[in-house]
Amino acid sequence: MRRLPKPVPPLLAASALALVALAAWAAWLGWDQHRDVQPDGTTTGPYGAWQVIGLVLTLLAPVYWAASRCHLAGAVFGIPVGLTVAAYYDWSDDSSGLFMIGVVMVMVGSLVVTTAVSAVIASLTRTPPTTAAE
Repeated sequence: MRRLPKPVPPLLAASALALVALAAWAAWLGWDQHRDVQPDGTTTGPYGAWQVIGLVLTLLAPVYWAASRCHLAGAVFGIPVGLTVAAYYDWSDDSSGLFMIGVVMVMVGSLVVTTAVSAVIASLTRTPPTTAAE
């Protein structure tokens, strides 16, 4: 018996998720480029915790979509690639040169978290195979 090809190849799923991650970064973090100066003279930012939480919650939907449809490679590689490219583009004008440490942290962190979330979603949404006797 011949198997039909999957309707969405893994590369297409990964590319789509990378674009979604880029767009989500732009929507949540891309517009806020100024550090906030506190009354005591310290600076914070440029992002607020609510922006990062919003980005993470926004990306849960496409990760769920990919992981529940067995596009694990697309979820695991697409989201981190999109976030890494967005972080590099957003932070590359840093004159200290330390932005690459942050970019690598975004890459590794998003890879680890996306892998874990995808594995949990895939295991929860996987339907057990039916046997011929049923």
